Amino acid sequence: MAINQTTGLASPLPTPIVSVKPLVLPAPWRGEDLHVRVSAPVAGDNLPVVLFAHGFGSNLDGYAPLVDHWASHGFVVVQATHLDSKRFNVAANDPRKPHMWRYRVQDMKRILDELATLEASVPGLAGRVDHSRIVAAGHSFGGQTAGILMGLRVTDPVTGTTEDLSDSRVMATIQLATAGEGGDNLTPLALEIAPWLRDQDFSHITAPGLVVAGDKDELPLSTTGPSWTSEPYTLSRGNKSLLTVYGGQHSLGGIPGYDAAETTDENPDRVALVQQVTLAYLRHVTGINNTDWETARTVLAGDSHALGRLESK
Repeated sequence: MAINQTTGLASPLPTPIVSVKPLVLPAPWRGEDLHVRVSAPVAGDNLPVVLFAHGFGSNLDGYAPLVDHWASHGFVVVQATHLDSKRFNVAANDPRKPHMWRYRVQDMKRILDELATLEASVPGLAGRVDHSRIVAAGHSFGGQTAGILMGLRVTDPVTGTTEDLSDSRVMATIQLATAGEGGDNLTPLALEIAPWLRDQDFSHITAPGLVVAGDKDELPLSTTGPSWTSEPYTLSRGNKSLLTVYGGQHSLGGIPGYDAAETTDENPDRVALVQQVTLAYLRHVTGINNTDWETARTVLAGDSHALGRLESK
């Protein structure tokens, strides 16, 4: 175990990893094949899975600070490039545009359907993955994607209908800087570029989950303020935890990537906090070890820590 002198939290020592990309899954219904990246430790068996959804405009190459950290500590991390990625540059009048949120969920389910195929495509990984322990995670738009897999209900902005698109293969979620409730608090910009945020119902989410929110995350999509990204915690039910990152803006110190242009609050200490708390939660919720999670809950209780606060319900 290694103690981070800034956060005061412990993590196991990292191990070497391997990443393979692109693994291509045919997906004719989306107009583009689904490109997937798999990162995994080079050793170990019965490895749990993190199914990670990127934020709006990103791709499978993003979020190395989290993906590499999780993989080097015993998790198989699977990422896809969703249709909203800048790599596809889907036109504003493309008929797929209003359905981006749904295509993302379909991408995740496609990966779950083909998990054995993806596993077999990574040299040395076949037979080492535990398909019964899968956690969905995501940043920003990706947090909504992960939430839908655990019961978040989104009213389709085109049809006006609401469906249960949850997937029983997913056991828990990690939602990072993710949108909260819609309604009258949405700005005109949100209604224009993300109409699927208009009506979100968190009350059906009962599975375990960790929400990570920055207390300086002033998004132009809602008039609620930074507390908006805490609503996936406050409005959902069940065994939930909330990590509030002090001074954290939308990139939470830089989780989208090292030296990423969109990071407005670059801070290695914030990134280290998010890395360690999310890893502790993953190890806890998948049954590997509870010690680091209980330590994090103790160290980050109340308002005594300089970097953040961890609470549960």
